[in-house]
Amino acid sequence: MKELNTQKTQIKLRNKFLKLGIKMTGPETIFFSKDTKIGKNVIIEPYVVFGEKVKIGNNVTIKSFSHLENCIIENKVDVGPYARIRPGTILKEGSKIGNFVEIKKSVVGKNSKISHLSYIGDSVVGKSVNIGAGTITCNYDGFKKSKTKIKDNVFIGSNSSLVAPLIIEQDSVVGAGSVITKKVKKKSLALTRSLQTEVKNYKRKKK
Repeated sequence: MKELNTQKTQIKLRNKFLKLGIKMTGPETIFFSKDTKIGKNVIIEPYVVFGEKVKIGNNVTIKSFSHLENCIIENKVDVGPYARIRPGTILKEGSKIGNFVEIKKSVVGKNSKISHLSYIGDSVVGKSVNIGAGTITCNYDGFKKSKTKIKDNVFIGSNSSLVAPLIIEQDSVVGAGSVITKKVKKKSLALTRSLQTEVKNYKRKKK
């Protein structure tokens, strides 16, 4: 990969950031690009890769096994472990991207959290939004990419599918396990679930 360059270049880049006060545990496992920009009081854990055009603000923590490219990480943001931040992404101040989360060409608003096992693509996420585990934005229909807009103070329940194009207005809630295909109004609860069926005194067939 171009951005990884040679071993000598990596040693030079690591030393430069160490001298600037960047805290790295296991610096030999961290790979930078020549154009990587990092602010003050930043912690980078082992096995992190910075692709081209990455800009990191102040008081940021990048946890192990994360991959970042062509993105902007503002102040007081936590990323990872095992996060993938793809091109065109902006993580606003105080946001949190957790383990096994992929963000592509999206803005994640101030103090919003996407903590586990989610994919957010071609989206604008507002302030103080909580996106539950297993949530995905369904942004590609096989022909074109569509956008999802999630406004301020929205709560998205776990294992939800948000089918773009879609707008979820502020202060609303999406119930866990929902597939949302229509606009969700302000201060409302959106649910799409089948009724649970239960058979009493059920006996499994014996082999």
